[in-house]
Amino acid sequence: MELAGIGVSCVQLRNADASESAEAAAELEELGFTALWIPGVGGPVFDVAHRLLSATTGTVIATGIMNLWMHSPGEVAASYAALATAYGDRFLLGIGGSQPGPYRNPALATAAFLDALDAAEQPVPAERRVIIAQSPKMLALAASRARGAHPYLVTPEHTAVARAALGEASLLLPMQTVILCDSADEARTIGSCWLRAYLAASPSYADNLLRRSGLSADDLAQMSDRLLDGIIVWGDEEAVMRRVAEHKSAGADHVCVQVLTADPSTFPREEWRRIAAAYKG
Repeated sequence: MELAGIGVSCVQLRNADASESAEAAAELEELGFTALWIPGVGGPVFDVAHRLLSATTGTVIATGIMNLWMHSPGEVAASYAALATAYGDRFLLGIGGSQPGPYRNPALATAAFLDALDAAEQPVPAERRVIIAQSPKMLALAASRARGAHPYLVTPEHTAVARAALGEASLLLPMQTVILCDSADEARTIGSCWLRAYLAASPSYADNLLRRSGLSADDLAQMSDRLLDGIIVWGDEEAVMRRVAEHKSAGADHVCVQVLTADPSTFPREEWRRIAAAYKG
C-alpha cells in the first residue's frame, strides 16, 4: 500500500449523525484529501469505517486510532475481513496501545495484539495496518510488523527522527493539528483548551512530549507558547502548508491534518475547503 498527499482526521466523522458524516466524507474526497482518519476511543469504530467507505469511492479510510485495549483481536480480524471483502484495499487499520485501561507496557501489548491478528482465522495483513508510534520501541515495531507509523502530537523534528528509525521502506504518516485564525490569542485559547484536555485523558502523550520534544514540565503545566507552537500550527493557509512541507521534507509520505475550531461539535467545512484549495495551488 502507498499513501501520499494530505488527509483529514475529525472526531465528528464518528460522532455526527450518520447521514451528515457520510456527506462530509464525500465532500472531503471531492476536495482531494487522500485519507480520512477516524479517531477511536473504543466503541463502534468499524461501523463508522463502513459508513465512510460507503460514502466514498477512492479515498482511504483509516482508524487513527483503533485502541487495542478496547477491542479483542478476534473482533478486529473479523471486522477487517468484512471491510476488505466489501471495499478492497481502501481500509487501513491504525492500531494504538498508548492509552491503556489496566496499564501494561504499550510496546509489549501491541506486539502481542499483532501476534493475535497474525494468528486469526482471517489474519490482518501487515501491509494493511499502521501503528501509532512515537518511541523507539514502537517505531521499531511499526517498521517490522506493520506498513508504517502514524505518529500523533509530534513536530517535524520528530518526523525526521521517525524516518531515520523506520528506514525508507515504511510509510510515515504523521498527524498535524491546525487552527486557521489570525489571532494569536484565539489560537492559544482554542489550542490550550484542546491540548490540556487531551493530555489529561492520555498522560502517556505528555510523557512522550517531555522525553522526546525537549519540553519541560513547566511547558506542559502552563501550556507555553513553545509547546503550542510546536504541536499546533496556526495562522492562514500558507502557514499550514509550510508546516505540511516541513513534515514532508523531514520524511513524511502523507500528513494528516486535524482542524481545531472554537466549536468542536461541528464540521470545519470552510477550513477544509481552504486547506484543500491551498494544497492544490
